[in-house]
Amino acid sequence: MEKQDLLEHLKEIVGPEHVLFSDMDLALYSYDASLEKGMPDVVVMPATTAEVSKIMALAHREKIPILGRGSGTNLTGGTIPVRGGIVVHFSRMNHILDIDTANRTTTVEPGVITLDLQTEVLKKGFVYQPDPASQKVSTLGGNISENSGGPHCLKYGVTANHVMGLEVVLNDGTVVWTGGESRDNPGYDLIGILVGSEGTLGLVTKIVLKLERAPEAVKTMLAVYDTIEDGANTVSAIISEGIIPATLEMMDNQVMRAVEETIKVGYPLDAAAVLIIELDGMPEGMDDNAQKIMDICKRHHVREVKLAKDDAERALLWAGRKGAFGAVGQVRPSYLCCDGTVPRTQLPEVLAKVIDVGKKYDLPIGNVFHAGDGNLHPLIMFDERDPEEKERVLKASTEILKICADAGGTISGEHGVGLEKLKEISFIFCETDLEFERGIKKAFDPDDRINPGKLIPEPVCVQ
Repeated sequence: MEKQDLLEHLKEIVGPEHVLFSDMDLALYSYDASLEKGMPDVVVMPATTAEVSKIMALAHREKIPILGRGSGTNLTGGTIPVRGGIVVHFSRMNHILDIDTANRTTTVEPGVITLDLQTEVLKKGFVYQPDPASQKVSTLGGNISENSGGPHCLKYGVTANHVMGLEVVLNDGTVVWTGGESRDNPGYDLIGILVGSEGTLGLVTKIVLKLERAPEAVKTMLAVYDTIEDGANTVSAIISEGIIPATLEMMDNQVMRAVEETIKVGYPLDAAAVLIIELDGMPEGMDDNAQKIMDICKRHHVREVKLAKDDAERALLWAGRKGAFGAVGQVRPSYLCCDGTVPRTQLPEVLAKVIDVGKKYDLPIGNVFHAGDGNLHPLIMFDERDPEEKERVLKASTEILKICADAGGTISGEHGVGLEKLKEISFIFCETDLEFERGIKKAFDPDDRINPGKLIPEPVCVQ
């Protein structure tokens, strides 16, 4: 189909004002928060599932690549249109359709901003627990694609643990539901396949999510350490004690300094690391657990451990953690986030090796991570305009992910594979494993048109 014909068909579906095709518009949708770029042929903004279905059917009929996009906060190139085609932008499908407090569910469209939903349900005394650091801008559809986590995933799990139902548009425009408001559903667990599939199997148009009662009490502590190893060992000791905090988040000196340049949280700049520890739940027994945690911190050489005295102080501590990624722009203009996960007992050893990688490639690396579940986020800071430095960054990233895999971990905790980690996926999967996944992709998308080129690498050719 000629491009002009494609544009006319899309205008008929969503209206002329919701089809973008100027050079400037296309350039704005050619990148996300990764280092990758790719130009789409057209961007279309549907308002309903019926419109998405018609767009998908058109792409199927004309064999045009297609992918869904939210806010573009993806860190691994998952929303890059590497083969051009149609970008379906869900900014108009941004409605909270229902908040059912009696059944503790909410039904939303994929373009809803994560924090907007959390703010609305909290007014009714409920919480949607997954809280990625990008929650102020990331969409729930994007969270579904990447199976996003966040600081509270230690206690409450990642996005997949809170999805009950999905409405999905398949490759030929067929609309199907999987799951729903009931807690148990017969048949194949298609939600488990779709969540975290990085938008490669279909376009999600409605989402049913689980809500939790807002905790009656919260205690947030800041523990200060002179070595990263002492902080990491504290994490393992707290879990071993049988206490599961809501969060165990760590930042090293490099990141603390960047945060203080922008947010002024009050982190001690002469410390090696800080650990944010948060307890939530019933008031009964919380003081005892907080005291146990403080005692554990002291046994592991904590310099100081402070309890946030009110909500304002707690919010400031979290502002520092949530703003860490953006703050590293104070150090260098670009960063690459290595999202690897290791068994928490391996944290001290792995972190030491990450520091060595930074020295080897002469690159500043800051560490901010979900220490409680071993999800590391080494931030390699650099200047993307320097090709030689960028090449060193990519080599350093590969080495860090190999270190994580060799420690019994994996190459992604919540940011996905996308384009960035196609090579590194061989660290955790053999070719037989990958061929099995290619079979799943083919069952949903025989022509490989839905977000092509992501998540699963091309087969290895054997001579």
